[in-house]
Amino acid sequence: MSFNEFPSRLLENAVNEFASLPGIGRKTAFRLVMNLLRRDSGDVKKFGESIIRLHEEIHYCKVCNNISDTEICNICNDERRDRSVICVVENIQDVMAIENTRQFNGLYHVLGGIISPIDGIGPADLKIDSLEEKVKAGGLREIIFALSTTMEGDTTNYYLYKRLNKFTISLTTLARGVAVGDELEYTDEITLGRAINNRNPYQQI
Repeated sequence: MSFNEFPSRLLENAVNEFASLPGIGRKTAFRLVMNLLRRDSGDVKKFGESIIRLHEEIHYCKVCNNISDTEICNICNDERRDRSVICVVENIQDVMAIENTRQFNGLYHVLGGIISPIDGIGPADLKIDSLEEKVKAGGLREIIFALSTTMEGDTTNYYLYKRLNKFTISLTTLARGVAVGDELEYTDEITLGRAINNRNPYQQI
C-alpha cells in the first residue's frame, strides 16, 4: 500500500499525528493506528483519555522541575533524601536512569535541556537561574553535573561551573565510566551507578 494514498481521511489524519512523534516513521505510525482500530472501543477511549489527562493534569515539580502528579514530586517530598546534594540532569529520563541505579540519595535539578547553539538553545532557555538561587540560599555542600558526555553536555557543564564556582560549594561531575559521546539515559545502570559513586571534582576533568 502506498503511504501517499489512504482510503480514509480519518485514517490519514491519525497516521499523520503518530508520524509527528520523534522516531516514528509513517509505516510504524500506520501499524500503530491499525492496531488501535482492532481494539475494543473502551480500550481506545482509555488510551485517548490517558494522553489528554497527561497533557492537562501533569505537573512539573516546583522544586526540581521533575514530572509529577503533584506540585512537589515524591523525591523532593522524601525526608530521607540528602538535601545537601543536588544532581543536575538534562531531562526527566536522566532522573529515571539515575534512580534505577539506587546509588544516589540526594535531590535533583532538571535543566530542561542542554546548551546547543545549533538548535537555538542558550543558557536563558534552561533552568539555570533557579539552580543558582538554590545555591545562594545555602544549605548545599555539593552540586553534581550529571549531563551527557557530548560536546553540548560538556559546554553546559563548563557554563554551570563558571556560574557556580564563586560559591563555597563542591562541584563534581560523573566519572568517565560513562563513555564520551554517550547520552545518560542510554547508559547501563551498573556503569552509571559507578560513575555517580566515583565522581570527580569538576576542575580536574
